[in-house]
Amino acid sequence: MTPLEKTQGGVLSSRQIQAMAEGGAIRAAAPLAHGQIQPASLDLRLGPKAYRVRASFLPGNGRGVGDILSALAYDEMSLEGEGAILERGCVYVVPLMESLALSPDVSGAANPKSSTGRLDIFTRLITDRGERFDEVEPGYGGPLYAEVSPRSFSVRVRKGSRLNQLRFRTRPEAGQGGFALSDAALAELHQRTPLVDGALNLRDGVVLRVALGSAAFGGVIGYRAQKHTDVIDVDRIGAYRIDDYWDRLPARDGRLILDPGDFYILASRERLAIPPDLAAEMAPMDAAIGEFRVHYAGFFDPGFGAGEGGAPAARAVLEVRSREVPFILEDGQYIGRLVYERMAETPQALYGEEGVSNYQGQGLKLSKHFCVE
Repeated sequence: MTPLEKTQGGVLSSRQIQAMAEGGAIRAAAPLAHGQIQPASLDLRLGPKAYRVRASFLPGNGRGVGDILSALAYDEMSLEGEGAILERGCVYVVPLMESLALSPDVSGAANPKSSTGRLDIFTRLITDRGERFDEVEPGYGGPLYAEVSPRSFSVRVRKGSRLNQLRFRTRPEAGQGGFALSDAALAELHQRTPLVDGALNLRDGVVLRVALGSAAFGGVIGYRAQKHTDVIDVDRIGAYRIDDYWDRLPARDGRLILDPGDFYILASRERLAIPPDLAAEMAPMDAAIGEFRVHYAGFFDPGFGAGEGGAPAARAVLEVRSREVPFILEDGQYIGRLVYERMAETPQALYGEEGVSNYQGQGLKLSKHFCVE
């Protein structure tokens, strides 16, 4: 971990993640693939086997995931070759190809990839002895597992498929404060480098509002997942027709009634831009604002949304599910917030500068699996 010793605390960049892999802090059953290291995160790959289990679980202190799998697993599936179909409504645990040997000053946080969240694939990271999903304790050494539960569509996956991603953080030095930027710091930053294209609303992060007006996206304000569809192969890009899987939602007086259990793709009113030296994560608003869930895939890389001259140019896509009762959303209603964190260093390549960036400059956009019309 020598390359990290002199950097400030914060989210590690692609260069630092590469150094971790070369130094043995990140270990893999096969060499890291092209594009697997993102500007501020590492894509995680499914291993060769999946286990269908009766219920979700956390191992807790002193227990390994493998010990619990031996008691819960009732269907072992091979993901080699063409892979296997993970059925909608079922829960699977998949050992990942990556494992970790972190130093005591490095921790991790996981999230589904953007495309995973937009397919309504509920994916969480589990570690041995873990007491919380999607968290890797400082100094953790051991294997990684993904809990995968398709909610709207049955999906085909295979060894090497990438469903979630992992960010690494180093502890801030004394006097630097915590990871997240305060509202005061965000307000000052917005004066120099606009974070959104309109008024800045702050509430422990930048507040986002939902766009449901007829002018936002040509009269279609969102998509609702159909209940009975064909399987989606998560590794096939641009292969599926939108209308075979989604119902288009027309604008209606700036309102949308969320039906319990249905899954929606919506978008924010605000256009965003993430500065090069920051990373952001979508966090849910307080549950008191309504009985719905927003936040499946929450990482925003440095450089995301930056248009000409760095101006905010991309909307946040919102994965929304109502809970127990129907709920009315109104155009402009607060629906989520972005929490910003410092990078330990500015990435050498920002989001959209290398390789394929499917969501740079996005408006209301489904996952990359659906063909552009």
